[in-house]
Amino acid sequence: MQLNVAQKLIKAHLVSGEMIQGTEIGLKIDQTLTQDATGTMVMLELEAMGLERAKTEVSAQYVDHNVIQVDHKNPDDHLFLQSATRRFGLYYSRPGNGVSHPIHMQRLAKPGKTLLGSDSHTCANGCMGMLAMGAGGIDVAMAIAGEPFYVRMPKIWGIKLTGKLADWVSAKDVILELLRRHDVKGGVGKIIEYYGPGLENLSAMDRHVIANMGAELGATTSVFPSDVEIQRFLKEQDREDDWLELVADKGATYDIDEEINLSEVVPLIAQPSSPGNVVPVSAIEGTPIYQSYIGSSANPGYRDFAIVAQIVNGKQIADDISFDINPTSRQLLTDLVKEGHIASLLQSGARLHQAGCNGCIGMGQAPATGRNSLRTTPRNFPGRSGTKEDSVYLCSPETAAVSALTGKITDPRTMDFKYPKVKDPKKPTIDINLLEEPLPLEKARAVELHKGPNISSIPQLDEMPDHLVIPVLLKMGDNISTDEILAGGARVLPFRSNIPEISKFAFEIIDKTYYKRGMESVSQGGHAIVGGTNYGQGSSREHAALAPRHLGLRVALVKDFARIHWQNLINFGVLPVTFVNADDYDKISNGDVLEISNLRYSLNQGREFPITIKGKNYLIRVQHALSERHLEIVLKGGLINWIRDKQKNVTNI
Repeated sequence: MQLNVAQKLIKAHLVSGEMIQGTEIGLKIDQTLTQDATGTMVMLELEAMGLERAKTEVSAQYVDHNVIQVDHKNPDDHLFLQSATRRFGLYYSRPGNGVSHPIHMQRLAKPGKTLLGSDSHTCANGCMGMLAMGAGGIDVAMAIAGEPFYVRMPKIWGIKLTGKLADWVSAKDVILELLRRHDVKGGVGKIIEYYGPGLENLSAMDRHVIANMGAELGATTSVFPSDVEIQRFLKEQDREDDWLELVADKGATYDIDEEINLSEVVPLIAQPSSPGNVVPVSAIEGTPIYQSYIGSSANPGYRDFAIVAQIVNGKQIADDISFDINPTSRQLLTDLVKEGHIASLLQSGARLHQAGCNGCIGMGQAPATGRNSLRTTPRNFPGRSGTKEDSVYLCSPETAAVSALTGKITDPRTMDFKYPKVKDPKKPTIDINLLEEPLPLEKARAVELHKGPNISSIPQLDEMPDHLVIPVLLKMGDNISTDEILAGGARVLPFRSNIPEISKFAFEIIDKTYYKRGMESVSQGGHAIVGGTNYGQGSSREHAALAPRHLGLRVALVKDFARIHWQNLINFGVLPVTFVNADDYDKISNGDVLEISNLRYSLNQGREFPITIKGKNYLIRVQHALSERHLEIVLKGGLINWIRDKQKNVTNI
């Protein structure tokens, strides 16, 4: 059988199930990635499991999201994470080292390996010929403990790339073209694999840009081959021995076929407030902007900053523009300084920020109310920037740079100067000073976890009752993101290791009364929420499942779920179900009371079961997509309870 790259990666790591579309498979995980917004929970989960040592080949903890230190919370958590990585045998990337995804790509990623990360943009490392997937934190904790990762076997969507990008068009426009064609649900249940002669014209970092925003399509992951370009990249990073050629077999086929002629791609832009709301830049030229923002894991490479520096070199940005430069790594920043690009940016009027995620996750650089922000970030969900009534556009570095000069959204092809050509430094900086290696086991055993006053234990979750009578506290529409369920930003993320506190922000963007009503529901048996399609899109943060669960959420009834959030709900004992008949969505209102009888029997009898809407004398049918293992986890009240019971059973044998 001739295999494509994705199939080769899956086959090499398959530990349970068969490669049959839609069925559950278990995969061995070689590497894991956690970041500080999700990693504190992972480390607490590892402690709760009693883990002595990470069982993966490589596990790394990055501090990149919560680097602002306005009080003790973030620095206390940094010390906790550092102590936990030393205790459990992980790499630790210190504050200021930069964004996890490009650093992992440069220092630790290996072709042919699997990578599971508690960040939805972990898929960026698919650019290296890896099977790199985002997941909830507790799934990553399980992988660190040596357990397989379970996922439904996806379809493989092959995208043949031909041609070569024109001047003023770059890799960001390629992934925006896919979002223009398919919107934010187009990749659900699929692995996107890129191949074809057009790859010769895309660098490793160009591929990173494209793979990164596969998350915005809802894809399980994106995969590129490990070819001579990846060999060149690893050699540049003094890691050529880690290279392994991994390409599709001649004659390999795909479940879905598509082609993108790179020569035909034009500058594109995603309008507020969805990455899928894509139009040509030329269609909205002249729209005034307040901010032009360069950086993030979606455009993390040297050329993404150097091209901007060359565009603005010797020029001044427009009056009243906030031109924000957010370097993605310390290593990158050093090279930009050496090559004179930082000087060019500063003289143009740019503001230089520390290396990290920063404004991409709402940690600084928030735009003014009622003003337009142009960003090279991957997401523009409502409120994600840190400004509640924000208006964020997503674009390439070229479009962001020329628009900073004009003060309005501008098609870069209209500029009256030549397109600058950028080459990587002949010898890029290799900086590992802020990346701590794992301690030897004997030293690790002596490390005690450092817990500041803001770190609390994971709340105990009870088992699922067999009879539920619960009100609908929220009814929502389509494409509700995890940013709307539980926001990021400087107000919220410092409480990521304190579930009772962070739960106060749950659903506040949608309904500020949710927290109070949720707390009231806890003693009365809990509550349900109702949503539309693609519920839970976006970030992998498990807090968006755990915080509502802490407030009494028992059932999430929607038209369909985003993959990672669906799994996170299961992991914390929330029953995720969908409508058998989508029209029944219209028959439920806020405040309706749902009744489910004999739940355990119903779940184990088949995929469908009835829910009664009390007072309306109406019965609707819902369905679940849970495996036998999922059912056990939900009924136990979550994965931690399930693991604890498994360990008890082993002890008693």
